[in-house]
Amino acid sequence: MLREAQIDALANHLVNGLITRGIIKPRADLKDLIACVVELMSQNFEAEALIDDEADKMAEQQARLNPALDVTRLRSMIRQRLAQKRNFTL
Repeated sequence: MLREAQIDALANHLVNGLITRGIIKPRADLKDLIACVVELMSQNFEAEALIDDEADKMAEQQARLNPALDVTRLRSMIRQRLAQKRNFTL
C-alpha cells in the first residue's frame, strides 16, 4: 500500500494536472479539493488491500485442500471475483 506522503503527492499532481488542462475549475479551496481526493484515494487503496488479503486467505485455504492448484492464478481469479461482487474496479 502507498504511504500517506505518496498519496498526497499523487492527489496533488492529479488535481493540479486537471486544473492546468482546464478539465476542472475548482469552486472550493484548492487544499480542500486535494484533501477530498486524498481521502477518496486512501479509501480506495484500503478497500483494495482488504480484497487482496481476503483473496490470499481463500487461495491458501484452497491450496491446502488441493496442492496441485496454481495458487497465483487462483488468487488472481478470486481477487477478480471479490472485486466484481463488491462493485470495485481493480
